[in-house]
Amino acid sequence: MSSICALSSFGSTAPSSKMQSGLLRQCLARVGPSNSRATFANVLRKQTHINVNVDGSAKGSSRRLFGATAMAGDGGRTVTTAKPTKQAATKIQRIDTNPPRGTRDFAPQDMRLRNWLFGEFRKVSLAFGFEEFDAPVLESEELYVRKAGEEITGQLYNFEDKGGRRVALRPELTPSLARLILAAGKSLPLPAKWFAIGQCWRYERMTRGRRREHYQWNMDIVGVEGVEAEAELLAAITTFFSNVGITSKDVGIKINNRKVLQAVLEKYDTPEELFAPVCVVVDKLEKIPREKIVEELEALGLGSEAIEGLLNSLTLTSLEDLEAVIGGECEAFAELKRVFELAEAYGYADWLVFDASVVRGLAYYTGTVFEGFDRAGELRAICGGGRYDKLLTAYGGADSPMVGFGFGDAVIVELLKDRGLLPAPAPGVQDVVIGLGGPAMQAHAAQLAAALRAKGRTVDLTLEAKKMKWAFKQAERVAAERLIIVGEDEWAKGLVRVKNLASREEGDVKIEDV
Repeated sequence: MSSICALSSFGSTAPSSKMQSGLLRQCLARVGPSNSRATFANVLRKQTHINVNVDGSAKGSSRRLFGATAMAGDGGRTVTTAKPTKQAATKIQRIDTNPPRGTRDFAPQDMRLRNWLFGEFRKVSLAFGFEEFDAPVLESEELYVRKAGEEITGQLYNFEDKGGRRVALRPELTPSLARLILAAGKSLPLPAKWFAIGQCWRYERMTRGRRREHYQWNMDIVGVEGVEAEAELLAAITTFFSNVGITSKDVGIKINNRKVLQAVLEKYDTPEELFAPVCVVVDKLEKIPREKIVEELEALGLGSEAIEGLLNSLTLTSLEDLEAVIGGECEAFAELKRVFELAEAYGYADWLVFDASVVRGLAYYTGTVFEGFDRAGELRAICGGGRYDKLLTAYGGADSPMVGFGFGDAVIVELLKDRGLLPAPAPGVQDVVIGLGGPAMQAHAAQLAAALRAKGRTVDLTLEAKKMKWAFKQAERVAAERLIIVGEDEWAKGLVRVKNLASREEGDVKIEDV
């Protein structure tokens, strides 16, 4: 066995100093003086399985096997291993600072905008007497595959958790609402009017205003059979638009009733079980060519006459034309007519547009359906919803009248940006407090900040020694109302200097009156 290999026989037990010297001498003879120290260390690592560093040190219990300098004997020659250079040092690779594709970061300025938008959502919901709810972002996969429809099922972020359960990140909020309604049972007083603002996930093709992660504002009414519920929700949507500066010239709301499509299909003896799949195909009308629509309808089993009649009915744009096709006694026509009458009473009729092609892609809709659209045609649907009276039966419950809508945050932000209506909310700091004159004044500044916060003021306390110029710029950056300076001379008199940022006036104020 060679001297190098002999080192491996020690395992985790370090040899004596005398033995170290002898082994090193033999190792050097084997490696040769012309080889580099790095090569020497590499040979030792490979042959002995000891983690020898370039400087001669070894990890673990064999760390003392080689020192920084080893006297090998051999003619008094001194063997010194080299220290690693900067080039040899391992460089830590910088991480990708972008969030996962299709998702967003919310830095403070973005959070201010998001909070403003959510505040507008919440303000309208509360004004209409709705109560807020929430549910987990992670739900059972079954909640969505039962009744949502083929398209949304294919867009799920779904996986098996460590307990072997199939779960999914929620793509929408309505199934979670249905689960909560079922859980409440008969203890839930009806009608129930709930709203939520929650994060949703869909692995879909991204376009402007359409991401794989978004927040959605939902308003839902449970327990009201008539279209008065739809009219109330449409009033909430138009109220929100008006509140943020959007007019009916900017946005319209297309409205239809799925029973229209049902009536047309019945004329051609189409099996009832094909109704939901046909709706999913029709919902793609603006996304794929007409030829592809025909192919998909043929694949479902529809004949050419039924397909032609169906596609012709989708071009109807007035209630008068609709009445001529399905008759004035048809339930779908009566419900749509009532919605338009109520819209006149509410005062938002100019927002509504009848469009027979609107069916919505989710399979659970049963009656009225609607979606907000950009009249300029630059953005996809801004919001959408409708009636889904049969959803609870898909989860083992009894039929219950339900209607609601979903309103994404990303599209409306793009629309507001296009119209020059996107605000730039300030951080919300009322007072900036700075102590001048050393640690004692800093302590007094902290004392004053605590007193102001106790009164309900929002205070940005300067935590380091800064100059007045910096403090003034900071106060302007956060759009503070006041800059309060705690100085030695003023504090000794029971005063502080207060500068009003709006009026630019300043003066000394008693501490208790600040």
